Amino acid sequence: MENEKRKTKSSPFQFLHSKSRNLICYSSRDFNVAAVILLFFIFSAAASPLFAAKMLYQAKVRAPELVGDRGWLNTDKPLSIAGLRGKVVLLDFWTYGCINCIHIIPDLKKLEAKYDKNLVVIGVHSAKFENEKNTENVRKIILRYGLEHPIVNDADFKIWDAYAVRAWPTQVLIDPSGYVVGEVSGEGQLATLDKAIGQTVEEFRKKGLLNEQPIKLALERAKVGNLPLAFPGKVLADEKSNRLFISDSNHNRIVVTDINGKLQTTIGNGNAAASEGNFGSASFNRPQGLALDGENLYVADTENHLIRRVNLQTKKVETIAGTGKLDDFNGSGGNAATTAINSPWDLQVVGKNLFIAMAGSHQIWRMDLEKNLIEPYAGTRAEARLDGKIQESAFAQPSGIVSDGKNLFVADAESNIIREIDFQKETVETLVGGDLFEFGDLDGAGDDVRLQHPLGVALYDGKILIADTYNHKIKQLDTEKRMVTTFLGTGKSGQTDGASPSFYEPAGLSIAGGKLFIADTNNQAIRVVNLKTKEVSTLKIEGLTPPSTVMNDAVENISPDSTEIKLAAQMVSANSANSLNFQINLPKDFHLNPTAPQSYEITIATGKNVKIANTKQRFTKLPFSIPFQTMGAGSANLKAKLTLYYCREDNTGVCKIKTLRWQIPLKVAANKKSPVKIELSASVEE
Repeated sequence: MENEKRKTKSSPFQFLHSKSRNLICYSSRDFNVAAVILLFFIFSAAASPLFAAKMLYQAKVRAPELVGDRGWLNTDKPLSIAGLRGKVVLLDFWTYGCINCIHIIPDLKKLEAKYDKNLVVIGVHSAKFENEKNTENVRKIILRYGLEHPIVNDADFKIWDAYAVRAWPTQVLIDPSGYVVGEVSGEGQLATLDKAIGQTVEEFRKKGLLNEQPIKLALERAKVGNLPLAFPGKVLADEKSNRLFISDSNHNRIVVTDINGKLQTTIGNGNAAASEGNFGSASFNRPQGLALDGENLYVADTENHLIRRVNLQTKKVETIAGTGKLDDFNGSGGNAATTAINSPWDLQVVGKNLFIAMAGSHQIWRMDLEKNLIEPYAGTRAEARLDGKIQESAFAQPSGIVSDGKNLFVADAESNIIREIDFQKETVETLVGGDLFEFGDLDGAGDDVRLQHPLGVALYDGKILIADTYNHKIKQLDTEKRMVTTFLGTGKSGQTDGASPSFYEPAGLSIAGGKLFIADTNNQAIRVVNLKTKEVSTLKIEGLTPPSTVMNDAVENISPDSTEIKLAAQMVSANSANSLNFQINLPKDFHLNPTAPQSYEITIATGKNVKIANTKQRFTKLPFSIPFQTMGAGSANLKAKLTLYYCREDNTGVCKIKTLRWQIPLKVAANKKSPVKIELSASVEE
């Protein structure tokens, strides 16, 4: 989609724009047209800042098939419109770096829950960035946002073009006979979609053409285990207090250690909620940015759309800004407690003010911490690269901020640039980088620099370090020369320590005690850089485990990656004590996760001449043996199932779940006297 010469087809599916909650993200191929529409929306917003698209019913159009993909996720086989006949199908066209696409995930989950027997949501991931085209990277975002519907990787825009889509997010509704009902674009379409789906369900139920049997899925979350950290988004190092604060985003908590990684406490119970109270009862929802002012820790509680304050002395958490309701957001300021905010992503305290990178509204906001007032500071809510006076400037999903007291430096993620806000002049200026659809991996100066979705910035030795997230690099910006050079990273995703390190979508940066701390999000780890030697290590946090709410999840009810093994017929003796010996070879540098529910289950498929005392139980180490008793001669068939959770030795990076299943045919001989040990062995991959 970066090829702007490629034309978009005229859409056979119409949609109307009236009132909408927020702007949509247009594709590069329609950007000129989008700019005109964008201006119309901006002027309309002066009278009514809310706008939404309504679904328009029209003459029937056959839904194109879902072909030309690079792979499917959350399903063990590709899906098709023809194969889903009898189901209502909702196609969600999205790209994972787009905040508007993230905003509608809760809407999709509500629709999936309400119409669980009738509706199939299919995410069509048509990537904006090169990094987003990689299927493994899409898999990571599925895990990060808990998506449980099928996702097709439409990296080559075959499905996008077939449906003549123009913007992210766009949803296309298809009826059970395979015809398009209509389409909507942008946020805030839940009521419109709900009504249209409900009417379609009733219509086809009356006709007897509705398939109400839920489809079976193979979820990506069933293939990985839980780690102590889950997609950490930001990190804050404080040299004065010798503390490290980590936004353990997918565990919905803040982890506090000393600078060396010794665990001090965790803040939040792990539930995705917005409760206040002490460290054990409070809750967050995918927190990101952190700012420290004395013993007050400020938290950008991103998916709650709140700013939280943690009193580190009294160990209390309270909400100080936001209503928690995205639908209330209108872009106006006022009393912080009653003003709705929109996906706050990063924070910076400057004097008595808390500056907020408001990714959802493409702005920088400011909160007066003494008066408890909050207001837009820079940006018009348009999504663009536009410099000038702060009231006239425009940003594109600002996601990282840092200040030297005189200026605020901004990682403007979707515009792929680094901005500078001059507090005295109240101006915004782009220092380096491209634009909404001008990105890549190129060092250099000024506008010639190419970044890819940078999410974090930190001040270092008079320069700025940049988390060039989608390039898997840390870069350095000389603000005087406006020159960018690669500081660390190979440009390819990985988790290698040492002098030639690799990263996987690093997002947060902080410096203390001569060390750079990196929230290496997709590696689910904190990396530590010795700034003198540039040697990189992975922080080990002894004693940190996932929240109990995560570990108590019904992991045994999902279907992990499974391998079937059929043994040759095993000769055993009648009236003897035998055993099944489980011997599993784990990959090098991996171990069983001690906090996970390792389990086995043995069933007697056929035969009454076998007795097993312990047919289902947990285990904690390998190898182990399970005894069984044979009686009279004859034949029998056993089935053994083993589910294990294994992680890297340092408890960082990937944890995986594997299920092994054995079919064990037995021949029980009356003349055989000695007991038999049946070896159930296998090797699992990294």
